[in-house]
Amino acid sequence: MTAAELLEVLWRGYVVAAPQVVRVHELLTQRGEILVHDHIAFMTFGAPGIGIDALARPFEALGWRARDGDGFAGRHLCARYWQHDDAALPKAFITELVLDELSPAAQAVIGRLVGQLPAGGASRGAVPWVGRPWSLTYGEYLALGAESDLAAWVAAFGAGVHHFTVDLDSLSTFPDLEALGAFLIEHGFTLDDRGGAIRGSRADRIEQSSTSADTAVVAFADQVVRIPSCRYEFARRYRLPSGELFHGFVPASAGHVRAPRTAIDVGISG
Repeated sequence: MTAAELLEVLWRGYVVAAPQVVRVHELLTQRGEILVHDHIAFMTFGAPGIGIDALARPFEALGWRARDGDGFAGRHLCARYWQHDDAALPKAFITELVLDELSPAAQAVIGRLVGQLPAGGASRGAVPWVGRPWSLTYGEYLALGAESDLAAWVAAFGAGVHHFTVDLDSLSTFPDLEALGAFLIEHGFTLDDRGGAIRGSRADRIEQSSTSADTAVVAFADQVVRIPSCRYEFARRYRLPSGELFHGFVPASAGHVRAPRTAIDVGISG
């Protein structure tokens, strides 16, 4: 598998969970924009076989190299990113939930989910555990969401892509994230403004914004429910005093799932 083929597999799965991404992409390309993705963000549990290292292996095999790692104080998360020598390829930013920092109840639920992984490990397509390899109830999803949005998201969707992020500098008709946000709102999209419509700052060397999470129908063990899924994100990077473009991430603008704790029941149960 080539890097291009890997990214195509990831993109196809992503737009199924977030159809609004296709509409945003079409609107921008109709303006003559050629979109380049700054990074792809993955969410997972910090457990053997599906943790950061497992999700990174397909990227490492194709030339992505590990860069910085970080923790997010009080949020039970750690994250790392990988970067390719080909600057046209997006970075891979992987966040995992530190399980032993959660409550015993949450650890028990996640332990039951992880315990359903096939013996010896497996993969779906190009990335380990893309998709959801376990069964859970809607009540378990809600219980995890009361403690950690990321835990609930991974439980519902499995370890995988949470969002792609467009590099603002690849766009020629938008001078900043504010202008892009105004354009999206004008065309009927809503932006995630919790913590501010634009997160990060020039001082941080990175600014990010995103659409609100789309929704997807998810089959739980006891009912089928429409819940928040994935968003489309946009980033603007600034240069360091050395003149080099900043490639890292900061806690103020990274690691957020930002999913509501409510869901929309589509009325199917069983």
